[in-house]
Amino acid sequence: MSNVLSFGTAAPEQILGEKEVIRVDGVWKSFDEGRIQVLSDVSFNVNQGEVIALWGSSGSGKSTLLHLLGGLDAADEGSVSVCGLDPAVEKNRLRLRREYIGFIFQLHNLLPDLTMRENCWIPAMASRLARQEVDQRFEELTSWLKVEHRRDRRIRELSGGERQRTAICRALMHRPKLVLADEPTGSLDEQNGEQVFKLLYELAKREQVTVVMATHERRFAERCDRHILLRDGHVDCRD
Repeated sequence: MSNVLSFGTAAPEQILGEKEVIRVDGVWKSFDEGRIQVLSDVSFNVNQGEVIALWGSSGSGKSTLLHLLGGLDAADEGSVSVCGLDPAVEKNRLRLRREYIGFIFQLHNLLPDLTMRENCWIPAMASRLARQEVDQRFEELTSWLKVEHRRDRRIRELSGGERQRTAICRALMHRPKLVLADEPTGSLDEQNGEQVFKLLYELAKREQVTVVMATHERRFAERCDRHILLRDGHVDCRD
């Protein structure tokens, strides 16, 4: 695995040949009417099947950048392209969420009184998948994630590691091209964090899914295909 940073300098024909999934070009983002600058002139590109770490301390802009990629927020300046679509455009945003992007959050965002099966079915059905396909995909993913024995247990009955595996399952139900993971190991102990990281990396290589993972943990960032170091909203190429 290579840890060389990429800043969008590849020729257009090279990018197309590598099936570019993300392009971020000169992005700026601030809050509080411009008084808090979070991202400053950020540019990079990501190709299909890569596992990329957005690496930096708390407040460096990692989560904000993920939100721009997922259409949860819009840039003040610059451009963002995800799977050839601009996530700041509402119709594109809806399509990206239904067809192309899976989200994994640090705190899971699961419904505690529903079962693992129900939590995974809801977004899959919203993506207009056939019931038989949803059932088959759920069985396949829970077996791969080694939580098949917990399929019909309520989320509040699961351990932290099992909940994060459920979140991974939910994110993958509609076979996304891109998974955005915001500190997916942040709430886990060392052993469970290691297992979740390995699962995400294996997923990318098994299904040629692109994974962009925000993390503050160097041990994970340096094992990704590439890492993009953020410091105070800037891409820092010194590390």
